[in-house]
Amino acid sequence: MIRRFLTGIKSNLIYVVVGSLATGLLVGQFAGASFKTLLQSAVVPVLFLMIYPMMINIDLREVVNVRSHARVVALSLLVNFGVAPLLAVGLARLFFDGSVGYAVGLYFIALIPTSGMTAAWTGLANGDLESALVAMAVNLLVAVAVLPTYLAALIPASVGFDPTALYGQLARVVVVPMVAGTLTRRVLLDRLGKDGFERLKPTLGGISSFGVMLIVFIAMAMRSESILADPVASGVTILPIVAFYALLLAVGAGLGRVLRDAASGVALVYATSMRNLSIAVAVVVAAPAVPETAVLPIALAYVVQPPLGAVYMHYRRDVADGDESLSEAVASIV
Repeated sequence: MIRRFLTGIKSNLIYVVVGSLATGLLVGQFAGASFKTLLQSAVVPVLFLMIYPMMINIDLREVVNVRSHARVVALSLLVNFGVAPLLAVGLARLFFDGSVGYAVGLYFIALIPTSGMTAAWTGLANGDLESALVAMAVNLLVAVAVLPTYLAALIPASVGFDPTALYGQLARVVVVPMVAGTLTRRVLLDRLGKDGFERLKPTLGGISSFGVMLIVFIAMAMRSESILADPVASGVTILPIVAFYALLLAVGAGLGRVLRDAASGVALVYATSMRNLSIAVAVVVAAPAVPETAVLPIALAYVVQPPLGAVYMHYRRDVADGDESLSEAVASIV
């Protein structure tokens, strides 16, 4: 029953996140200081609950295969750490002028690429799964290393952001679960074998999704007053997020045509259009120097990202069947 509950959360993550977001905003309007203090004390264990199982599912040893997939990895790095930040800056200036917190949230979305769904969608769209796995590992490690430097350049000095403090947050929120997850993965593979571990992966994904549900609720409840202080500006936040994902997918698909085979192009698209929202929201919630409203764009991105992956998957399947209509792919999702 527990396994069914966890996998159900993962399968319906869009609705779970929307419900957690709305419930958190509502509860935050009436919650007292003592309740918010209780929520604050729950942040660290919930973040570990969210990130640790996700890290078990990621095989960082795929980095050793980088030379065999050099073109896909190189193009994914170019898009994720060259194109994506530029898109985020342009959209932030266009939509978030004066709303630093929302801009910072978009920067976090842009600067932490690839997630477990990168591999999942690549497989479903008949892409090169091995290339996707290698790109996931390389991009995640690069993101952890360069994130503070990028944010120091992008976030205005008036915010008082300390990039050196962010390294400490990354160590606690990302690196420790990463090390623990890698060690746990080895133990589980030794004891369960590859087939047994594969059967366990959906449950691990469900646990991580359960953590997402809790952390979105906590983040929204703790920041409800600041987010709803200007509900119109908060509602408009969805527009640049949709634009960011659409433009990023277009860039990835365009560059994917440079690769000789379509399967590698699919891997590139998902290695650049999927963002690691779990790590993004974890760092934002845990870092005290980050503006409170930065969490809202990331929470909304949970709603935008899965349909995007599904649309492109159906499009690739239509291409394989000889029908290259993107509009029909969109219609099949809507």
